Amino acid sequence: MVRRPGRGHVLGARAGKLAPVFCRKGTQVKIKVAVAAALAGLALTACSSPMEAGAAAVVGKERISSRDLNRNVQEYEAALRKASIDPSQLGVSINQFVLSRMAEQSRQQQLADKFGVQVTETEIDTAAKETGEQQTPEMNLLSKAVAPSNPRAYLRALLGVNKVLEQFGGSDNQQAVDKFKVEYNALAPVFSPRYGTIGQQGFVDAGRFGKASAPSPAEQQQQQQQQQQQPQG
Repeated sequence: MVRRPGRGHVLGARAGKLAPVFCRKGTQVKIKVAVAAALAGLALTACSSPMEAGAAAVVGKERISSRDLNRNVQEYEAALRKASIDPSQLGVSINQFVLSRMAEQSRQQQLADKFGVQVTETEIDTAAKETGEQQTPEMNLLSKAVAPSNPRAYLRALLGVNKVLEQFGGSDNQQAVDKFKVEYNALAPVFSPRYGTIGQQGFVDAGRFGKASAPSPAEQQQQQQQQQQQPQG
C-alpha cells in the first residue's frame, strides 16, 4: 500500500535522520529533514564530469539552474523567517537542503511522466492539508525544504511517483520495489561540486542528527538478504 504524503509515504519522508529541535515562539518543533534517498540503494551521484555553466544539478534530461535554485532558496528562507525558525538549526546549508529537494522532485516528476501518471488538483489540495509528523501543514512542508506558499509542484511530483510504485505493485511487493529502484536510479542526480560533497545520505552531516527512523519493510528485507549472503565464520 502506498501511503499519503506526510504519513510515512514511500518517498519524501524516508530521510533516515532526525534534525535538531527547532524553537519557534517558545515551542519546540521537531522537523524531519528529508534530504536522503527515499528507498535503500537509490543512487546519489556527485559530479564526475564538467557541468554546464550555471547548472546546479542535472537530473535525467532536466537541468536545474543556479538561478532556479537561488529563487527556491529565497522562497524557503522567507518561509523560515515567517515561521520564526533559525536556518542554522537545519544542520545543513539551505542551498544543499533545497537543492536536494529540487533534484528529488525533478526525479519524481520525470518518472511519473514516463509512466503516464496523472495527479488531480483535488489530490494535491488534500495532500497540502497533511500535517505528517508536524503540528501544522506548513511545518510539514518546511520539513521537506518546501515553501508552504508554493507547494503544488512538489506535491504533484510526490503523489505521482507514489502512484508509479502503486502501478508496479505497491511497496509491499519486493519485485515492484526492485523495479522501482531500477527506474528511479536511472534518473540519479548529478550535482555541481560547488554545492558540496554528497554521499548516500545526501548533503546531511550525520553527526548533527539523531537516531535514524525505523527501516521500511522493503529495507528490512534487503538487510536480511545482505546478512544471509555474508560468508560465515
